[in-house]
Amino acid sequence: MGFDTEPTGFEKTILSDLQGAWQCLRREVADNPGFDGWDRTLFHIDEAMSWECVRNLRQMNKTLVLVRNLIQRGKAPAGVLECLDSINELMAETLEALDHHEI
Repeated sequence: MGFDTEPTGFEKTILSDLQGAWQCLRREVADNPGFDGWDRTLFHIDEAMSWECVRNLRQMNKTLVLVRNLIQRGKAPAGVLECLDSINELMAETLEALDHHEI
């Protein structure tokens, strides 16, 4: 019986960039607890990275709005804001690619 081999080449897409940006934001929030609402922010970041949101990018965008509001109201540190900016840009690009049937 043979075993499937792991593919050696992968095509990097906007979705992999978006996933990486969410992971960076989560790590930055976890490494900088203490701003108002940081724990709720982590919960919603995890929700945005869940299978349900990955399969429905419009739902992910709604969750991003909630995360953005929590971070801005909580006066999060600069590193968190930088990660949030990256996600905002990538989410806009991702939704545009989705609208053009590129993903």
